Amino acid sequence: MRTLKFLLQKEFRQIFRDKAILRIIFVMPILQLLLLPWAADYEVRNVKLAIVDHDHSVYARRLISKVTASGYFQLDQYTDSYNKAFQEIEKDKADIIVEIPADFEKNLIKKNEATLLFSVNAINGVKAILGSSYLQSIVRNFNTEVRNEWIQMPRFSPEINIDVRPSNWYNPLMNYKFFMVPGILVMLVTIVGSFLTSLNIVKEKEIGTIEQINVSPVKKYHFILGKLIPFWILGMLILTIGMFISWVLYGIVPVGSLFTIYVFAGVYLLAVLGFGLLVSTYSASQQQAMLVAFFLFMIFILLGGLYTPIESMPVWAQWFTRFNPVTYFIEVMRLVILKGSGLADIKNQIFAVLGFAVFFNGWAILNYRKRS
Repeated sequence: MRTLKFLLQKEFRQIFRDKAILRIIFVMPILQLLLLPWAADYEVRNVKLAIVDHDHSVYARRLISKVTASGYFQLDQYTDSYNKAFQEIEKDKADIIVEIPADFEKNLIKKNEATLLFSVNAINGVKAILGSSYLQSIVRNFNTEVRNEWIQMPRFSPEINIDVRPSNWYNPLMNYKFFMVPGILVMLVTIVGSFLTSLNIVKEKEIGTIEQINVSPVKKYHFILGKLIPFWILGMLILTIGMFISWVLYGIVPVGSLFTIYVFAGVYLLAVLGFGLLVSTYSASQQQAMLVAFFLFMIFILLGGLYTPIESMPVWAQWFTRFNPVTYFIEVMRLVILKGSGLADIKNQIFAVLGFAVFFNGWAILNYRKRS
């Protein structure tokens, strides 16, 4: 125990001497929590719209007013020439063209149907899909309003109406920050766990102190624990700072217990710290360790369910997420913060991440060889 105590003292002194590490640990989480929740918005707004109106009728103007008043679209051009509108798309000044035919109102009244043309700039696939979906939804609402105006009101209406009243559970206001911020907290804890620890052992190699440790009676597991425990404590500190900022700035108060979050975070940090140490034992330089850790870190985050629902991924990617510890922490954070899940509800995730912790740390201990 005395050996481990001296190793921990050395590691903490080494960490707090390095101002760059301190900035990464304390400044970066604050900046990311200030910026990312406002920038990483799932809603698409300010879609630039070019309208080609060949009809100039009352119903055409009502439809245009309904679209522009929705708050999702900006009217870039109003014209009667499709070629002029298409030039706006070619210049990247418009995202969608809505063409209203000359007989729009006439067909709507006489034939009880009419057609519209949407031409969508699909270079930005997300903006194209969501923008056209918003437009279709607005047109359906417009269609419903017109039909309701035309329905004569006898004693019993011949048209069947289905009244749908949705109820949003766990996030009633559909506030995307409540959904995004827990995932960003996972990303910050993962950075401290995997990125910084991946540089730890290899830094000892570069400055030459690893040789002094190798010829000392320090056991391998003492050495690994000395590298793991300081960053485990710092990871829990980062989580605490992040939870406090989330409460102050965004009003996010976990429905579930903070104890549940910290229990899972403690196990999760053991897993990602072990992964970082494993990368460090294989690396010959800090640059190599940094590049490998960054590459794997990006894969873990992008395939962790933070930005893309796992259910919409290809089957092979869904299988990969089962071997991704980030996936489990993002899921647990959202379950506990938004739904109020307890330890019994997340026991499968705890056992899975505990398995990762044993695997990575065991591999790191076996792979680190003392050479005299």
